Amino acid sequence: MTQQVPSTEPELTGVRNFRDVGGLPTVDGRRVRHGVLFRSGHLAHATEDDAAFLASLGLHTIFDFRNAADKKLEGPDVDLPGVRNVNLPLSDPADGAEFWKMVRNGDLEQLRAILADGRAANRMVTSYRTIIRERTAEHSQVLHALAEDSVPALMHCAAGKDRAGLSIAVTLLALGVEREAIIGDYLESNAKHRRYKVHRNGSSADAYSPEVMELLSPLFDARAEYLAAAIETVEETWGGVDTYLERGLRITPPVRERLRERLLD
Repeated sequence: MTQQVPSTEPELTGVRNFRDVGGLPTVDGRRVRHGVLFRSGHLAHATEDDAAFLASLGLHTIFDFRNAADKKLEGPDVDLPGVRNVNLPLSDPADGAEFWKMVRNGDLEQLRAILADGRAANRMVTSYRTIIRERTAEHSQVLHALAEDSVPALMHCAAGKDRAGLSIAVTLLALGVEREAIIGDYLESNAKHRRYKVHRNGSSADAYSPEVMELLSPLFDARAEYLAAAIETVEETWGGVDTYLERGLRITPPVRERLRERLLD
């Protein structure tokens, strides 16, 4: 039986961007059940109290969408006894390794060259589109697992914004959640207490100057245009959500109905 979760959001010390996705409305008048689907940033820095709270959720499965480079940088997730951990990298460590090195180490001129004039936002849009088109096997695995037995579940990546955000969005599309509600949940990652902290090498004021932070902001923002690009990719590639689910993700109507039974009130 699913554990009852607190009505107020917990104050987690070492885990950012945690939230219960419960309560979101579907187009047919139902709502996502509380206590069955959670999202967050990585769990590598969870404190003892954080881990105790996470353990109280009665989680069946944690889906970790980080790649090997992320885990090397941040560390492995905290161990929660009895919880199945499934690692499904949604990005290749080789893709953008030099780019992220530049983000951490680059000087102002270098950052201008790779991020200015819309290039940072364009990179994010391209990334979202690519994940939707190319990571169908991973998203199929997640949805099938949720339909079978893997709830309550927690999905996370590094910041809990992009890869986890897309995976949550795909799940909510399969459940028939209203588009405005999907976008609203995604944009919650912009709240100050949720945001991933920008880490730059060097302690000088120049490393975090206003212009540097402005150049970096498209990479660390949750922007509606990013998620819109992902949904547009579904429409352009498969012609609509139903076809995307059936042909792209191999989610048959019976599987989709089981998913709805497990996750909706």
